[in-house]
Amino acid sequence: MEYLRAFLLSRAGWSRLGALILISGAFGVFRRDVLVEAGGVSHATLGEDFELVVRLHKRMRDSGRDYRIQFVAEPVCWTEVPVTAGVLRRQRRRWHRGLWETLWAYRAMLGRPRYGRVGLVALPWYWLFEFAAPMLELAGLALMILGAAFGVISVVSFGLFMAVAYGYAAMVTLAAMAIEELSFPRYRRWRDLGAAALAAIAENLGYRQMTAVWRVEGWWSAVRGRVAVWGAMTREGFNSGGGDA
Repeated sequence: MEYLRAFLLSRAGWSRLGALILISGAFGVFRRDVLVEAGGVSHATLGEDFELVVRLHKRMRDSGRDYRIQFVAEPVCWTEVPVTAGVLRRQRRRWHRGLWETLWAYRAMLGRPRYGRVGLVALPWYWLFEFAAPMLELAGLALMILGAAFGVISVVSFGLFMAVAYGYAAMVTLAAMAIEELSFPRYRRWRDLGAAALAAIAENLGYRQMTAVWRVEGWWSAVRGRVAVWGAMTREGFNSGGGDA
């Protein structure tokens, strides 16, 4: 469900706006001459794919060159994903730390007209709705729970808030599923669609909050100056059903 949202909604939308600033490493193809000219992949961040795309935008804009960075939805790609909580935690901590490192490194692009929609729209969005999102979500959830516990807000208001917040999240995921089925139908059995629809709802009941905590941990480790560590990412192969993205 997370991949569907990221690729069929987020990536496709930013690409249409000409402001795509993240091409996931497992699914990215770059022109070799441009990549070499830009200095190749950086080892200074855990989010090397994100950093590379932002760097390319900056380099092309600074030099006044015409260019395109696009997302293509048609290819079918396979990647291994975490199958244990430990591996998933390391992945999400790494992702969010890499996000923070790149946003901070290119903070001078934020709100600058010379960087077009990247500087005026994409980067502000990523600061607010990608980087700050887990902190805001966890803080909001904690305040709502405390408010209900101490009678500051009614149980009905609490229930409505939760229904709206996580109902909206489920609707976004279901919309991504609908786009996939209308554009690139992959599921051949109704029960598979049913399982995916249930997952769109179930992920909001603990999984979403758990990954938010891990993402905050990734940012906090960077703020504290902890050494950036990739961490063991167990890969078991597709046939055995395990691994890491």
